[in-house]
Amino acid sequence: MQGTLSSSTSQAHFMALASELEQRLTAGEITLTSYAAEQSDFIRFNQGKVRQSGHVSQAVVTLRLIDGQRQAYASFTLAGDMRTDAHTLDQTLAMLRDGLRDASDDPHLLFDTTAWSEATHRKGHLPSPDTLPALVAQCASGLDFVGFYAGGTIARGFASSLGSRGWYEVENFNFSWSLFDANGRAIKSHYAGDDWRDDVFAAKVEEAAARLPVLAREPRVLSPGRYRTYFAPAALSELIGTASFSAFSARTQATARNEFYRLNIGEVSLDPRVTLTEDLTLGITPRFNDDGYQRQSVPLIESGRAAAQLTNARTAREYGLVPNGATASETPTSLSMQGGDLAQDDVLRALDTGLYIGNLWYVNFSDRMNCRMTGMTRFATFWVEQGRIVAPVDAMRFDDSLYRLLGSELERIGAEPELLLNDWTWGERATGGMKLPGLLVRSFELTL
Repeated sequence: MQGTLSSSTSQAHFMALASELEQRLTAGEITLTSYAAEQSDFIRFNQGKVRQSGHVSQAVVTLRLIDGQRQAYASFTLAGDMRTDAHTLDQTLAMLRDGLRDASDDPHLLFDTTAWSEATHRKGHLPSPDTLPALVAQCASGLDFVGFYAGGTIARGFASSLGSRGWYEVENFNFSWSLFDANGRAIKSHYAGDDWRDDVFAAKVEEAAARLPVLAREPRVLSPGRYRTYFAPAALSELIGTASFSAFSARTQATARNEFYRLNIGEVSLDPRVTLTEDLTLGITPRFNDDGYQRQSVPLIESGRAAAQLTNARTAREYGLVPNGATASETPTSLSMQGGDLAQDDVLRALDTGLYIGNLWYVNFSDRMNCRMTGMTRFATFWVEQGRIVAPVDAMRFDDSLYRLLGSELERIGAEPELLLNDWTWGERATGGMKLPGLLVRSFELTL
């Protein structure tokens, strides 16, 4: 963003632009205006040293013009100067009006017409990009440390010419890294949130480094079959995250393309301890969407049974449903799974003998209607005997169903769900994420 605005003035600038826009509207015109901005630091590490660093400051406005049942939209980058941005606003509005002249009616157009006000401001405690490299060098001394840090302010805004105003502004960080041994095997770790503590980061690096000697041992060769398994939260996130792209969508349910279709119609059920919620109380995503609806928490699975799907405005209009504030993709942005009774210190003892899986890779569906997934184990997959990690396990392919893993095979659920922020940075840093526990299952199927 040219002429950089501080976070304290970004809200005022956007709201002033929204007011300017509303003064330019003619009778019958409605605008829904969205704002996405960040001021972020990025640092890439290799062998514990900085290999690339930079700072990004950007802000983009998406203007949506509605006239009757016709709509058009366009996005433009803010310069940070009111005169310049107002001029761009005028040009964009004129272009959208030209586009609407020949546009046909949108049969599925629906948006909120109520007036509301919603604001979230949360300051964080983030590491300084000037001192973080020294801390990493100190903690990673003698280690092959490769990682990526992203942190700073993320802002989202919304303004409707019908009177709604929404603002969401938070400071947070996301740091993921891997420690490699001489054979190229690795242990992946992460640290995310809005309250950075040097001692917590140091402890996470130390914990991963303590397992490096195990990676140097001869890998345990496993035959295809079913194995008792513990999934760390990061591994479970790959399974739940892949399913979440469409498994909680009202549209895919209405068109029979939903991976949880059989669950949603009551044909199958999960373990009664499984409860999943689109949990807006986590505060990791805005409480409003681009259609102007305020968002509330939505129970998705309660006590092992389907509760509700995420329904956006277009799906609601097309299929005669009621919108519940879902985003356009009908994908959870703040998914939370209820914890259980398995303390972290008891994981290995409870597993006894079997697989400890820290991460999964290349996860996709092999049989959507049975919610069956395939992929590869990755990073810090260990063979455990009598509660002790004894050897690494090289990457293997798995093929199993979430219906089994969250149903008949589920033994215990971790007591301390972990916050895993969305680490997407393509184009802009994303909001949202998941809060998930670890999972102990009686069997998990490896195929080769």
